[in-house]
Amino acid sequence: MKAFLAVLAVATAAAAPASARTVLDQWRAVQPPAQPEVQPVSVNPATTAYLVLDMQANICNVERRPHCVDAVAPMADFLSRARAAGMPVVYSATPTAARSDILASLAPKDSDPIVNASVDKFHGTDLDQILKAKGVDTVIVCGVTAYGAVLFTATEAAVRGYKVILPVDCMPGGSFYEEQATVFTLTTGPGTARATTLTSLGDITIE
Repeated sequence: MKAFLAVLAVATAAAAPASARTVLDQWRAVQPPAQPEVQPVSVNPATTAYLVLDMQANICNVERRPHCVDAVAPMADFLSRARAAGMPVVYSATPTAARSDILASLAPKDSDPIVNASVDKFHGTDLDQILKAKGVDTVIVCGVTAYGAVLFTATEAAVRGYKVILPVDCMPGGSFYEEQATVFTLTTGPGTARATTLTSLGDITIE
């Protein structure tokens, strides 16, 4: 009997770690999914808007988000292309920010609409009405931060029936993981996958 109990104790001890594993233990073994492929896309400037979200000096700087600083030049180049093609440009800023807080190289014109909101730039603003009044059915979503304004605004745009163009080089976050997680969520999520096209600013052709 004692021998049986000893064997039972050893078996129970061996089984305990597996049964006691938490979800955090399981997460440690997770491998990231394969890197998604970007694809070229053509847009009609008459029905597409370039959304420049929260590109403020107090948010996008070397101290807080150095990768954001790297995104400014490509965004500014695309801004010039968009303006030359007559594409609507719509800005956002955080709730207490002013138009003047946006980085000078991406500065809005007086005629460019700007909305103030937290992470979802549709919430509590007239962004939807602005886009509909301009005949927009597609939005190019750029800005900071990836899992803030970009994630939530792109999600709401998809829910509202807009097509979402998501350039990977203009959605900087505080870390590369943050950007990867945002891309994964938007390109695979049940409410966003069909509406989202993953690309880069250089792969966008303005017709």
